[in-house]
Amino acid sequence: MSLLEIKNLHATVGGKEILRGINLTINPGEIHAVMGPNGAGKSTLSAILTGNPQYTVTEGSITYNGKDLLAMSPEQRAWEGIFLSFQYPVEIPGVSMVNFMRTAVNAHREYQGKPALTATEFLKMMREKRAVVQLDNKLANRSVNEGFSGGEKKRNEIFQMAMLEPRLSILDETDSGLDVDALRVVSDGVNRLKSADNASIVITHYQKLLDYVKPQFVHIVYKGRIVKDGGPELADRIFAEGFDWIKQELGE
Repeated sequence: MSLLEIKNLHATVGGKEILRGINLTINPGEIHAVMGPNGAGKSTLSAILTGNPQYTVTEGSITYNGKDLLAMSPEQRAWEGIFLSFQYPVEIPGVSMVNFMRTAVNAHREYQGKPALTATEFLKMMREKRAVVQLDNKLANRSVNEGFSGGEKKRNEIFQMAMLEPRLSILDETDSGLDVDALRVVSDGVNRLKSADNASIVITHYQKLLDYVKPQFVHIVYKGRIVKDGGPELADRIFAEGFDWIKQELGE
């Protein structure tokens, strides 16, 4: 059974149609890259999957792990294992990372019918997961993202992903603004968290991320539709030639 199946998805924001018939199937164990020019609908797709209320689905269906995703609240989607790494992670002053993550992890466990982690169990888990993304202990003890550099915020996002162990991770331009060292650490974290049971959608403009996080499938979104599917060679052509050849193939 596929993990995610999107059929003929149409969506609007502010009354303007952005998605005009997206079709996409993702199976466990796969990494999919979604590319396309600005305004094509890439981030809209991630917003729809996570239940952003600013966007309205007008047609189509999304089945996630055998369930109707569109019938779920944003909280249910998170509890069911969907994770979004933001392009611009927000700061939450006054809320420590420890308390934030313990609340999130135990909310997931409660939804799954599991007992809450004790303080000792949780701190042990934090130590193990911090090592995945080389997150400094001092950062883990501060307020969520407060005073973090861009690279630290992105690293913190992957740390949260490691803690929550999602089935479907959506990385929405998580490489934006990262230097080479931070990009390598973040990518290594993503690769180490990959398993046969989960999947990832990587939304990016840059080749460097896909050099580290190697997708099996690449999809080009243009004017609200997926107009081209392929493997890593499709991303290589985009980086070499841009998107003009896509427009030519479409007769524009």
